[in-house]
Amino acid sequence: MAEVKKENWFKRTWGKVCKYFRELKSELKKVVWPTPQQVLKNAVIVAGCVVAVGVFIWLFDFVAQVGIDALIGAFH
Repeated sequence: MAEVKKENWFKRTWGKVCKYFRELKSELKKVVWPTPQQVLKNAVIVAGCVVAVGVFIWLFDFVAQVGIDALIGAFH
């Protein structure tokens, strides 16, 4: 029986890389990209949420610090 010779490793790998990028290009053509207005709106929402969570964490930290200081002062 004749031995089937495999392609060179570099050729196989290069073929896989090329196939990946062809498929990537094909998939990116199918993407529905957001409009600049949608991007701005979503960025403002994200920034608002970040600020809100930051304020919540700061407030919780401040209350916890005051409480712990009060406990330490009561037993000191």
